[in-house]
Amino acid sequence: MAGRGSRLRPHTLTIPKPLIPIAGKPIVHRLVEDIAGVLGQEIEEIAFIIHESFGKKVEEDLIAIAEKLGSRGTIYYQNEALGTGHAIMCAKDSLNGPAVIAYADTLIRADFDLDQSADSVIWVKQVDQPEAFGVINLNASNEIVELVEKPKEFVSDLAVIGIYYFKDVAVLKNELQYVLDNNIIHGGEYQINDGIKQMMAKGMKFVPGEVDAWMDCGNKDVTVETNSRMLEFLHNDGEHLIDYDVVLDNSTIVPPCYIGKNVILVNSTVGPNVSIGDDCRVTDSQITNSLIQTHTHIKNAKLDNAMIGNHAKFDGAFKSISIGDYSVLE
Repeated sequence: MAGRGSRLRPHTLTIPKPLIPIAGKPIVHRLVEDIAGVLGQEIEEIAFIIHESFGKKVEEDLIAIAEKLGSRGTIYYQNEALGTGHAIMCAKDSLNGPAVIAYADTLIRADFDLDQSADSVIWVKQVDQPEAFGVINLNASNEIVELVEKPKEFVSDLAVIGIYYFKDVAVLKNELQYVLDNNIIHGGEYQINDGIKQMMAKGMKFVPGEVDAWMDCGNKDVTVETNSRMLEFLHNDGEHLIDYDVVLDNSTIVPPCYIGKNVILVNSTVGPNVSIGDDCRVTDSQITNSLIQTHTHIKNAKLDNAMIGNHAKFDGAFKSISIGDYSVLE
């Protein structure tokens, strides 16, 4: 998660993309919880690979996420954008035993039994346009025999989503060390796929694990859409999403919505598919399909497909907006 998330600016100017809240929890927090649910076993350590410039507050937040799951949190730095293989090797001191490796800018919904007899499980999702993704090629035994990046001719419709299980991740570490030592580069970067392909060539067993939903957080529009989809999932699961102390003054909440602590709604209608973080105030407004972070004041607004950061003030007739932390539109 060391990238700066430039496609999600201005929101990532003040916070790394994986800490953007979706339905009230940071993206990376939800991702780790979902992975833990699939694993169904105790997790000893969660290692976060970040850029050193993210700062100590971010590191403390990440350690807290690990501790909430009963795990030890560890921080590693990738200060140069040299690819996924290089990023993983920045955490090589933790690469031993069974492990999951995940890219922290997507969310999933999954309910499958992890095949722990395989050397590796690559998590995939069926897609409509496989030519736009990296996909897997399966043999008759449902084992992965090839990874194909953006195939021009049909290989399969199962796209690799960037979450991998390794029965012994030290094997991948050894193969990626070979990639680094021999300067094996694609697109100017060291890739995890080159390590995986070497494992396949040595006869190791790779199998797919198919997820039910795969949600991106790459830019503002898809992040707002992901927030809406996650709210629907959580609402259908029966999760309580509205804090008990929300003040409703001639206002209505249309579910599904997430409403944080100390939120005041005055002469407003909020929802469906809206997340509002702690300590916000909304007055004389209608808000649908939007993601609003904390300590923000909104009035005289009719918002849809909006994303607003922390400590912002918004007053106006704009509709589909994206404004970052401490912004003021009055």
